[in-house]
Amino acid sequence: MCNAKHINATESPLGRIIQPGMNLTGNELKHRLEAYATNKKESVIDNQLIDLTQTITPEMPGVSWESARTLEDDGWNAGTLHLYSHSGTHMDAPLHFGCGDQATIDQTPLNVCLSTAWMAEIDAEPSCLIEVNDLGNVANQIQPGQSLLLKTGWSQFACDAEKFRNQLPRISVELAQWCVERQIKILGVEPPSVADVNNLDEVTQIHEILLGGGVTIVEGLTNLDQLPTTAPFLFGALPLKVLGGDGSPCRAFASLKDLKIA
Repeated sequence: MCNAKHINATESPLGRIIQPGMNLTGNELKHRLEAYATNKKESVIDNQLIDLTQTITPEMPGVSWESARTLEDDGWNAGTLHLYSHSGTHMDAPLHFGCGDQATIDQTPLNVCLSTAWMAEIDAEPSCLIEVNDLGNVANQIQPGQSLLLKTGWSQFACDAEKFRNQLPRISVELAQWCVERQIKILGVEPPSVADVNNLDEVTQIHEILLGGGVTIVEGLTNLDQLPTTAPFLFGALPLKVLGGDGSPCRAFASLKDLKIA
C-alpha cells in the first residue's frame, strides 16, 4: 500500500525542469520551457476540455526529428519524426507483451478509446505499490466498462528521468486483477509504466494481467489535477494507427461536459 505521505505539492513543478547540475544547452532549456508552458497554458479549454497529454520534445528518450522540407527552399515546412512507440503519453497494445490475441495498436477499436472515467487520488511515495484500498470510494462507484485514472502527482517528475522512470509508483498484482474482474476499460497512470521497468518479472506480470484481461493501458498522463475526484467525466485516448504497432503516443483528454457515452 502507498504511504500516506504525499509528494510535496509545495515544490515548484518548474523547479523539476531546471535543476542544478543539469548543464542544459540553450536549445534544451528552450524546449523544456516551451513544453512546460504548453502543458500549463493549453491544458484547459473553456474549463471543459482538458488536455492530459505530455508535449513531445526531442529531450524525451527515443524521440528526435529533423527538417525534411523548409518554406524557404521547398515552399512548405515538413519534418521527419523518430518516435519510440512508448514515448510521452502513450497507449499499450496487447502485442507489447505478447498478451492474449496479441492485437496491435492499429486494431484498437475506437470504442475502446472513449469512455466514462473516474479518477482516484493516490498518496504515492517513490516505488510504492498501489492497492485496491488506495482507490477509496472510487472502487465502489466505478462500473464495468468504465475507465480508471490514478492521480499520483508523478507527472511533475517527467523532466527528472531518473526518478520518473526508476522510482515510479507501481500497480500491485491485486489491483491489476481487480481491474480485470471489474472490467475496467482503460487504466490510465501518470508514470511511464504501470510497473517497475527495471524488474522484468514484475513489469511482465502486471502487463500480462491487464492486457491479457482486456484492460487497455495508457501511461504518461499529465494535468490530472484538473479533474474531479467525486464525479465521472468523459476520457479519451487516441493513438496513432500504426500497422502492426505494439503501442503508440496518443492524445489523451477529458471532457467535463454532460456525458454522452457509457
